[in-house]
Amino acid sequence: MTTARLGTARMLPVTLALVAVLVAAGRFAVPAGDARRVYHVVVQLLVAAAAGAVCLWIAGRREDAGRRWRQLAGIGLLGWAAVRLWWLIRAFADPDGMGRLHPGDVGFLVLPVLLGAGLLVGAAALPRPVPLPGRRDLIILVIDCVLIAGSLIAPVWSLVPVRVFEQGGRTPAVFALAVAYPIADLILLVMAVLLLLMRQGGGAIRRQLLLIAAALAAFGVSDTLRLLNLGADGLNTAAAAGYLLGPALLALAALAPGAAVGDLSVAHRERDWLHLLLPYVPVVATGVVIAVRTGTGGRLTTFEAYLGWLGLGLVVARQMFTIVDNLVLLSRVTEGQRRMRHQAYHDPLTGLANRALFRERLDAVLDARSESGRPVALLFADLDDFKLINDSFGHAMGDRLLRAIGERLLGVVPSGDLVARLGGDEFAVVLDHRAADAELIGHRMLAVLREPFQIDGHTIGVGASIGLVQPEPHDRDLTADTLLRRADAAMYAGKRRGKGTMARYSGGADGGPNADLPHQLAQALAGDPAAAGFEVYYQPIVRFTDGATVAVEALARWNDPVAGLVDPDVFVTVAERTGLVGAIDDFVLDRACADAAVLANIFGRPIDVHVNVSAARLCQEGLESAVLGALDRHAVRPSRLVVEITETKRIPDLQRAIEVATRLREAGVRLALDDFGSGYNALAQLHSLPVDIVKLDATLTDVDVSPERAEALCRSVLAICDSLGLTVVAEGIETAPRAQAMAALGCPLGQGYLFGQPVPLGKPVIPSQNRQAAARPV
Repeated sequence: MTTARLGTARMLPVTLALVAVLVAAGRFAVPAGDARRVYHVVVQLLVAAAAGAVCLWIAGRREDAGRRWRQLAGIGLLGWAAVRLWWLIRAFADPDGMGRLHPGDVGFLVLPVLLGAGLLVGAAALPRPVPLPGRRDLIILVIDCVLIAGSLIAPVWSLVPVRVFEQGGRTPAVFALAVAYPIADLILLVMAVLLLLMRQGGGAIRRQLLLIAAALAAFGVSDTLRLLNLGADGLNTAAAAGYLLGPALLALAALAPGAAVGDLSVAHRERDWLHLLLPYVPVVATGVVIAVRTGTGGRLTTFEAYLGWLGLGLVVARQMFTIVDNLVLLSRVTEGQRRMRHQAYHDPLTGLANRALFRERLDAVLDARSESGRPVALLFADLDDFKLINDSFGHAMGDRLLRAIGERLLGVVPSGDLVARLGGDEFAVVLDHRAADAELIGHRMLAVLREPFQIDGHTIGVGASIGLVQPEPHDRDLTADTLLRRADAAMYAGKRRGKGTMARYSGGADGGPNADLPHQLAQALAGDPAAAGFEVYYQPIVRFTDGATVAVEALARWNDPVAGLVDPDVFVTVAERTGLVGAIDDFVLDRACADAAVLANIFGRPIDVHVNVSAARLCQEGLESAVLGALDRHAVRPSRLVVEITETKRIPDLQRAIEVATRLREAGVRLALDDFGSGYNALAQLHSLPVDIVKLDATLTDVDVSPERAEALCRSVLAICDSLGLTVVAEGIETAPRAQAMAALGCPLGQGYLFGQPVPLGKPVIPSQNRQAAARPV
């Protein structure tokens, strides 16, 4: 592109020099009179034909919007050359008839007509900040060009003496045709200038427009001199130069490089003030001409009167188009605002209200409740195990399922109430018209969600847990956040009792069974977790052969002062959902490292400590520094710490997880894969992650319940781990027969209630009565 641009820039002075040489040769080497005139016509014919051929040749090599105007310009130049040839033949055949109008003379207007069409094609392709319908935009451009050209013609016509135009004895028809040429040039020149000023595209398009404008200026000067026809030989030479320079500059414009006009982006904003001001310039100019003319006692000529009426009519037409454009733009702005508001307040996936609209609506109904006592109810629904659907069928299927869920919820919720998707797999319903039927509507929601979904030939079942909040009349000054937290707490209380249920908030302002769990969890972890009821319990991991404890697993427990003892499955789920699970991991990690010395005293020797870490944390910043910092603060050997990767979620970035795990192992920390066999591509993680220990999920170790299948699975997993050099721990060992069966299969270590429940530090481990039987050698 740069090379082509430099080539075009170098061709311009060469072109100007060649034109100067041709003009000089006619001026000084050819005798004055008919011979010189014939010389100029022949040279103009050849230059125009060559320029037309260049335009068509370049057009044939392009496939963009720039092709059309080059074709039109090439055809116009060839037509102009053909008319020159016709004029030359007439000059020899009928020398005495050159002063009369001939139908062939109209052919000189073919070039400006086709150039005008080419400019309009280019104008339609140039982008605008505010797009308008193509035809109306081009009509406005033509009206503006005629108006501005008229504003320039009016003063010139008034100031130039009439006798200048009457020289030469031309007939009115010949004179009218001679006037049409410069007027057409002026209109096209104004169009090119308007495109430069108000439709500025890229640099390549700007260079093309500049060359076209220069070519039109050259044609205009020559046509004006021809109109004046003062008879001076210098003027004829200058006119001949313009007829040579115009085609040459058009050829250079066609050769100028550049992307397709339609593909250009706007380099500068359109000058709206100029676009509005220019159409009214002819009104002022015409008014000044009329005022000066009539004020000095003169009378307006017929042409001036017609010119004034034409300008006035065009201004009126221009104003009508402006009014229509304003109405169109106003309609578009209104539609755009409506669309933007819909996008701002609605979920793009389901089309339901989003969190912003939900919050706004909830604030409004709470304000109405405080003023008029109007009842309000809030239903908060969380889909059960929706991540399993995403992991099993893919996110695209999950998105389609969410849309189908939204449609079903809209079908059971009254039309006057609001259904919103708050994000992920969470939905909420604000009931202010049918608040009294909130419980009935909630059960309908559960019922429609229990019905299987048929998507792409798959039958997908999904359930939901719903929390219901109906403020009591004495509950004043409630906020949207408070109500949502209560609904969230009620929903988790329902999950605690079993999924697929609806729970009503009944905790009041002081807590209770449906206390505001997410909010209280965040408060507990924001300060000192131990002061907020968090503790670390330890469960032994024993060797099957002799029953010796070889390690302990550190487990978080929470006894909230308000909510009471919270089940670990509940608060861990809440923590993962609210992004607080990392704080729990760090608390357990630090406390376990701090207790390592006490544990060594209790068991009489240093033992390993297992600490759970959420799988997602392997892909996040801070895990390495937390682990190494805890080891350093409490002077614990890295080899004594085992980081268990809990498999409650799929690892989102396995490659990053591998890098983090590798660096931890290089530091001496060992890694364990927890709950192996419970899903989430366990074999893939076993293959990819640099783990040292595999902990079999309880669903794989129930060999005493279904011996044949369970033993076959365990035997296969144990063989794989043995070949990889991994230590295996069997979880869920609750009976002696199960322990003996796992030991018989070759599993070295076990963990479960048979060997002891999780207990706080310092409290003796209470094993099952069958522990000794389980510890017998097999």
